Amino acid sequence: MNPLDPALNAAPAADVVVDIDQNNAQAVLIEESQQRPVVAVFWSPRAPESLQVVQALEQVATEYQGDFLLARVNADELSMIAQQLGVRGLPTVMLLKDGQPVDGFAGAQDDAGIRAMLDPYLPKPWDRQLAAAQGLVAAEDYAGAIAELQPAYADSSQRPDIGKMLAFCLVHQHRVDDADVIIQTIPMAEQDGLYEQVVSQIELKRSAAQSPELTALQEKLQSSPDDMALQLQLAVQYHEVFENRKACELLIGILRKDRGFDDGGAKRILLDIFKSLGNKDPLVIEFQRQMFSLLY
Repeated sequence: MNPLDPALNAAPAADVVVDIDQNNAQAVLIEESQQRPVVAVFWSPRAPESLQVVQALEQVATEYQGDFLLARVNADELSMIAQQLGVRGLPTVMLLKDGQPVDGFAGAQDDAGIRAMLDPYLPKPWDRQLAAAQGLVAAEDYAGAIAELQPAYADSSQRPDIGKMLAFCLVHQHRVDDADVIIQTIPMAEQDGLYEQVVSQIELKRSAAQSPELTALQEKLQSSPDDMALQLQLAVQYHEVFENRKACELLIGILRKDRGFDDGGAKRILLDIFKSLGNKDPLVIEFQRQMFSLLY
């Protein structure tokens, strides 16, 4: 008995790893490879090196949770399939898409080499984050979607489709300025219906935010930029029209100068804004850190 024989190991989930036989070969190697990448590993109990590659691939397949299907092919039992696919030695690994081999390797390969071969064909982390965010948007959990989309946008080198979705969510959280910064970066070729929708929402929210009271306070503060009482009043007005970043920036500025201003009023208003947005909101997380660094 060979402890490395895949048949002796605990079987991974069927949607992650499958053993090929005469009955399922076409369904897996051709039909399934049209839906997602299929990695066929040709092994034999007579070739310990091939069993080690199988084990390494099983670990990677389990980690990727179904992003690709690992198909284990016993080359002794299925020599005809091995011959049809041009297998000349063991182990041989082939990555199949649309029924055709597109990549692979022969012989031993370490974990880094396996991952380097797979990487161009598998979803990136930001693709999964985008999919998760789309589900959250459907449930109108915009704060949760923002938490998924912000790292996805950064890690994907500001991919435009992720940026548009992030801007859409920011607008729904009344973070108009943050949304506008992102939407301004979208190239013309990517300016589709979602882009136009976000631009229109930004314009509408900015028009609605220009109340006479807000405009008057802004003008007064321009004349007296160090007046913390005016800053506090303006922060409240910003919060009322959902300009929460501007409100938080003013309140943090007050706390930097006087942590106890207005008998702790600046701190109380800042905490009220945090509560209204919820602990998951990235804006809350950002300004909570600033507040704690000032107060503690």
